[in-house]
Amino acid sequence: MPPGLLYTAAVAAAAGLDRLVGDPASWLHPVQVMGWLISRLRWRAESWAGDRPGRLRWAGLAITLLVVAASGTAGWLLEAWARRHALGQVVLVIALASALAGRSLDQAVRAVLELCRSGAEDLEPARRRLAWIVGRDTAELDREAILRALAETASENAVDGLFAPLFWMLAGILLGGWLPGAPGPLGLAWGFKAASTLDSMLGYRRGRLTWLGTAGARLDDLLVWLPCRLVALTLPLVGGGGPARAWGVLQCALRDGAPDPSPNAGVSQAAYAHVVGVQLGGVNRYGGSATRKPLLAAGSPAPDATAVDAMLRLSARLEGLWLGAGLLTGILALFITKALS
Repeated sequence: MPPGLLYTAAVAAAAGLDRLVGDPASWLHPVQVMGWLISRLRWRAESWAGDRPGRLRWAGLAITLLVVAASGTAGWLLEAWARRHALGQVVLVIALASALAGRSLDQAVRAVLELCRSGAEDLEPARRRLAWIVGRDTAELDREAILRALAETASENAVDGLFAPLFWMLAGILLGGWLPGAPGPLGLAWGFKAASTLDSMLGYRRGRLTWLGTAGARLDDLLVWLPCRLVALTLPLVGGGGPARAWGVLQCALRDGAPDPSPNAGVSQAAYAHVVGVQLGGVNRYGGSATRKPLLAAGSPAPDATAVDAMLRLSARLEGLWLGAGLLTGILALFITKALS
């Protein structure tokens, strides 16, 4: 089977498997392996660099290059093996599915949503469950604040956990299909997941991580930049709008998200806020300290349970649109390659 066709079928099957099964808790996840490697390298780096910012920056760059290269190479080698063995194709689909978080994000958000429905009087279970998926303090959140937190994590993590890795998979179909022997969807997806894991483990502005985590955080921002803006552009297309509204939502998302310290989080949240018609942002507390986030779609109603559910359904529909468009592009590229050869 030609690599482009194999990769196209594998990505489609992986997206379906992710929505059907998600991430079984008993299975070893590739991100766990990446996390173990990062932890070991961090210990060695801090032992060598101490508190010296210059050394910590160089050590962080070395960790980033090593972890991303190792993860991407592992995916690349698995792809090469999958092209030669029938069992390898099954393993390739499972490995690709591990890089997508569509079902796990949906389940995590809905679990909290069910605990804070309007009929629930005790919000403590919802607060405890919410703390598993957000970084802000949750102990004193009321129902409205819980729903806003759910809306913000559903919109931000849709990009980080679903659309960014899917984008790099689709890019891998083209790269691996056009250039024999080049990394394909798994190599690019695992490389991205390594950068994302580096950001989640080291990308904090405190202590030694202020310098040690800089390279990983910047690389993650770079790899999410284009997928984030493509989400903002295409989300209105599955929300009942046409090209004119899509361009308008993109402009609004870029404007509203610009004050956010992250180059991507504010943009992705703003896109969902404008399409669903709710206001996000405001004051959050992290470690007891208040942080004011920019208002997104200011003046719109606060998100309710229906709005959060709408965001999750939009993500599922947009995933289908991206898969359809990306896989069609991959098949056309395959035919063009054959015609020119």
